[in-house]
Amino acid sequence: MEKLQVLVDGGKATPGPPLGPALGPLGVNIVEILKAINEKTKSFDGMKVPVTLLVDPKTKTFSIEVGTPPTSALITKELKIEKGSGDPGKTRVGNLSLPQAIRIANMKADATLAKTLKARVLEVVGTCVSMGVTVEGKLAKDLSKDIQSGKFDKQLAG
Repeated sequence: MEKLQVLVDGGKATPGPPLGPALGPLGVNIVEILKAINEKTKSFDGMKVPVTLLVDPKTKTFSIEVGTPPTSALITKELKIEKGSGDPGKTRVGNLSLPQAIRIANMKADATLAKTLKARVLEVVGTCVSMGVTVEGKLAKDLSKDIQSGKFDKQLAG
């Protein structure tokens, strides 16, 4: 088994580097593999996505495992901002709604140790703290306390 770990643009993997040169010598159907990778990563359009590719050079079979971009990258994409605040204590760069935080938490479901939606949303909100992003118009730290106190349990009962 050959194992390739690459970073690809979500939904836009090409036969150029890093994939083409690595796959060429294995004699596999590169187009088929690229199609599969792009299909699995299209929801991360505009982001770099970690992909692990396992190829059996004898049978030409392959499997693809898609990682998820970092939470901070998902937040910047959701808010359509370039990057987090350089001074999160003073400068705010955006406001995430609770439904957006829930959507990001669900994208990260396979990549986090948090067992519940509430715990995953708390992770997303925690990332907002260090990025200078408010959540539901409140400082992320304050909203985190509201979530822990059970204020949003209805929305987070996923």
